Amino acid sequence: MEWIEGIGEAINYIEENIIEEITIKDIAERIFMSPFYFQKGFTMLCGFTVGEYIRQRKLTLAGSELVSTDKKIIDIALKYGYSSPDSFTKAFTRFHGVTPTAVRKDGAMIKSFAPLKIKFLLEGGYIMDYKIVKKDSFTIIGLSKKFKYDNAIKEIPQFWAENFQKGEGNFLCGMYGVNIDESMGSDEFEYLIADNYNPSVEIPKDFVTKVIPKYTWAVFACKGPIQKSMQDVNRRIFTEWLPNCKDYEIAAGYNIEMYTDSDDYPQGIQDENYYSEIWIPVKEK
Repeated sequence: MEWIEGIGEAINYIEENIIEEITIKDIAERIFMSPFYFQKGFTMLCGFTVGEYIRQRKLTLAGSELVSTDKKIIDIALKYGYSSPDSFTKAFTRFHGVTPTAVRKDGAMIKSFAPLKIKFLLEGGYIMDYKIVKKDSFTIIGLSKKFKYDNAIKEIPQFWAENFQKGEGNFLCGMYGVNIDESMGSDEFEYLIADNYNPSVEIPKDFVTKVIPKYTWAVFACKGPIQKSMQDVNRRIFTEWLPNCKDYEIAAGYNIEMYTDSDDYPQGIQDENYYSEIWIPVKEK
């Protein structure tokens, strides 16, 4: 239960320091986790990113102050981390659906995003297929891009679509989706659409190679339409397997998704039997 308790402590810390300039690194250090896996675990457990949680809580509290006090709008904006009335108005309107001025002058309704509370429920009882594999270092080749954790869930699928629309699929099959944050302390990470590197083939323009170090990997099987099966297994890894695993813990800031050839299935990646894997580097506790 240590993992889930850590997320609970992180939520308490955020709430206690909501008007301060706290970073992912600050929160993760507070609960003795790496920022890399804290952010991933938080998203899997809670359903949204740390940044989204903080932003929506701040806008909820700002809306409450707008309704219940006579403070100037600019003062409320500055209190909750917005440097100008324009930036505050845009964020406030996106969240609440109305402008701060409309709330103050016209009594428009606002939204409330309640603080999270972690409760321990009896779950599990399902079968999860995985294996522990020792794998030597290997080299991949592919297309690389940096992503912020907050926007990655939306931008990575766009990255795949854009590159295959440009015809990169003629050279790149996309066997792997590789997430790398070697420092495990950044607010962004490198992501690669990649294949195994063949040194006999010339590296095309804009492609990069990357050596994946030697690790012991926990390899989790995913079966079914790719998006749902991987989301389900990822969630179970971070809410069930990791918290209850007595032998292993995360070893490094890597996360690899391995995809089999969609042409082998009648309905491609949407086939009920489509097979993929999630690889996480682990070490003995």
